[in-house]
Amino acid sequence: MRKILFVMPALYGGGAEKSLVNLLNLIDYKKYAVDLLLFKQEGLFLTQIPKEVRLLPLTSSLRYAYKIDMGMFGSLSGFKTGMLRLMGTVVCKVLYKEKAGQQRWMKCYKHCLPNLEGKYDIAVGFLEGEASYYVIDKVNAEKKILWIHNDFNEIKKNEDAKIYENYFQKADSVVSISDKCVQILKQNYPNLINKFYCLPNLTSSTLLKKMSEEFAVSEYENNKFNILSIGRLTRQKGYDIAIDALKILKEKYSDIHWWIIGAGELEEQLKKQVKDNELEEYITFLGLKANPYPYIRGCDLLVQPSRWEGKSVVLDEAKILAKPILATNYSTIKDQLRDKKEGLITDISPNAIAEGIAKLRENPQLYNSIQHYLDAHEYGNEKEILQYYELLDKQSD
Repeated sequence: MRKILFVMPALYGGGAEKSLVNLLNLIDYKKYAVDLLLFKQEGLFLTQIPKEVRLLPLTSSLRYAYKIDMGMFGSLSGFKTGMLRLMGTVVCKVLYKEKAGQQRWMKCYKHCLPNLEGKYDIAVGFLEGEASYYVIDKVNAEKKILWIHNDFNEIKKNEDAKIYENYFQKADSVVSISDKCVQILKQNYPNLINKFYCLPNLTSSTLLKKMSEEFAVSEYENNKFNILSIGRLTRQKGYDIAIDALKILKEKYSDIHWWIIGAGELEEQLKKQVKDNELEEYITFLGLKANPYPYIRGCDLLVQPSRWEGKSVVLDEAKILAKPILATNYSTIKDQLRDKKEGLITDISPNAIAEGIAKLRENPQLYNSIQHYLDAHEYGNEKEILQYYELLDKQSD
């Protein structure tokens, strides 16, 4: 039995977190003994960790590197790390601005955090950034695999690509989640092309369909055209664009309501934008939901107004539930959505999104053809776990 470690910052409601939880629920525990290290033992998906997974306890050093509370005063190592976090974060924000998180690791944590005890056959940094840095710098493992869940051209706008190159060189393999994302990595690092692999996010259609029937959504109104979006409230997800699109739609339709599942740093800013445009009656922020699938199943349209993505878990889930989709034309969307077959792809603008929604709203023939196409195809891919095993069991060069 091979011993594997997965490292992740936390298990909040993002696509990468959901992808990891799905993997942990599909993996063969007769083949692998799995440990999970979370920098913060928090998040909606904590309860979905299988019982076979050993959640590693946090040392005071690691705990207070990512969360400050009164407990840090209970030990010298906790106090030192808490103060390091405070000072390192402030100094790096002043000196490096948007690159502060990456530089905090390079200047502070890399040198001050202790190595993880024990030895593993395989260690996986399941998210770009500090989870990956930790695996390379702090874990003793025969084989190390890093995961990139986003379009790297977007990542490098706010982080130093040279630092990533150094970590990619030390890894045995670097995985991304779509052909386009892997192509982008190869374009950025042509000397490392043999390290890059594509492994899709895993989704079980059987489990997802079962969860979608766990409860009826009380919030939806039958006489409304219910639009749903799911994702973190960040600039990447384009909710500011969606609100401007809703302002346009409001002039034409009184029966549209837009529901948003998610949380994030832009929540208050987005709510202010809603209020400033007098859209309170047309949009509702639902917060995080441990089980969003009844909301997907019950909505009329799933809209993803993102500026960029890697490969969206939400779109795969909507396809499994045969829900028509409208998505914006970010760089990787055509890896995942067939235009006018599985949904509509529009330009990344309020007018284009509004026009696309109106088209689906007013053209039942198009809407129904998309729904029938989705219903006739199988989008669950749990069998792709075999590709994961192949990579995990591949001998290091």
